Amino acid sequence: MKRRIFAANWKMNKTIEETKQFLEEFSRLLPLSDAEIWIAPPYTAIASAAHCIREKNLKILLGAQNVAEEPHGAFTGEVSAAMVKDAGAHFCIIGHSERRTIYQENNAMIKAKIDQALAQGLQPLLCVGESKQEREQGRVEEVLKTQLTAALKGLTEKDTAHLSIAYEPIWAIGTGQAATPELAQEAHSILRVFLSDRWGSEAAQKIPLLYGGSVTSDNVGSLLQKSDINGALIGKASLQPQQFAQLITCGKSS
Repeated sequence: MKRRIFAANWKMNKTIEETKQFLEEFSRLLPLSDAEIWIAPPYTAIASAAHCIREKNLKILLGAQNVAEEPHGAFTGEVSAAMVKDAGAHFCIIGHSERRTIYQENNAMIKAKIDQALAQGLQPLLCVGESKQEREQGRVEEVLKTQLTAALKGLTEKDTAHLSIAYEPIWAIGTGQAATPELAQEAHSILRVFLSDRWGSEAAQKIPLLYGGSVTSDNVGSLLQKSDINGALIGKASLQPQQFAQLITCGKSS
């Protein structure tokens, strides 16, 4: 059966108390399905979210929105993979377009973060995607392959058991302008072929590929109907319990 993953990226939203309130309400709305629900709250709320998830026995995988390139040291303000794991995280988002564009993270930095995550037993959720200009220049495949080549360098087939990838076109994030299901499938097909060439088709099929970029209840079903799209990385639409639950309900049977 095709995996269905709904991953919430809350970005810089929600205090500890607001996180508790969300999980309290969401626990009453949680759709009954085989879909996997992942939530990445702010660093400050990971530990309290983990406690709430355990207390309510919720089927939610908790994650972090980023990790440091180094395991420890004099890096003021940074948070290591070991720290987020200790707080209760099981996965971490790496290479989100906002990190690449706003904070100028390059492919070498993203590769270092993936290595740190894997070393601590965290599941990296690698984000890749092109800008509007790169798409207009016909460079989508080139950009995606360049990002993947750098980020996945040195990984073994065994490592891929812990890997997931999100295609998030930069021009669609937070704009309300999602990629059409056809455009999203084209990009996901590029990712799947790249992974097949690297580790074989069997391993490639096991790596979940998510779409991120203005995902809503209205478009999630049509996106997840595409053969190479296993789930969605959701920003704004995951911040309200009812809206997130509705989105999952709309997407779970596609």
